[in-house]
Amino acid sequence: MSCLAEVVNDVFAFASYFFVHRKDRSMSSSSTADRVLAALEADAQASHAEIAERAGVSKPTVRKYIRQLEDDGVIVGYSADIDPKKLSGQTIAFVGVEAESDRYVDATRGLKNVDAVERLYTSSGDHMFMAEVRAEDGEDLGVVIEEEVLAVDGVEAAHPSVLQERLK
Repeated sequence: MSCLAEVVNDVFAFASYFFVHRKDRSMSSSSTADRVLAALEADAQASHAEIAERAGVSKPTVRKYIRQLEDDGVIVGYSADIDPKKLSGQTIAFVGVEAESDRYVDATRGLKNVDAVERLYTSSGDHMFMAEVRAEDGEDLGVVIEEEVLAVDGVEAAHPSVLQERLK
């Protein structure tokens, strides 16, 4: 093989190596974000060191990915999971809410402003919205639904399901 052919082969070998590893790097970035997110979902109170160990990356990498996930709106907050059965003096319900389709924006704004609504989701299921509502007890839950949720402009109906016990 001529000297020029050897150089060309070396260049192609380097280029192949470079592009393969560059591709792997972008793929590992995605899987790194997934591993960091999975570790964080498993334990939101874990330190960066613990997340780094679980995800197989360094602490600075964890900080970088968490900051990026927060900036991108993937991580929207941190919260504690609560077992409603062990929570004395409070009732938690998921309330399916129906709204007039032409009043959707009004209903969304109004429901966001109800203090007892902890979380609000749009839904593709049986209800237009799912609201996590907290109240002192079942009677107070009824009052909140009747006087606050159903009073929101555009809301037509509310269907509560009281949470009893967390199973997983």
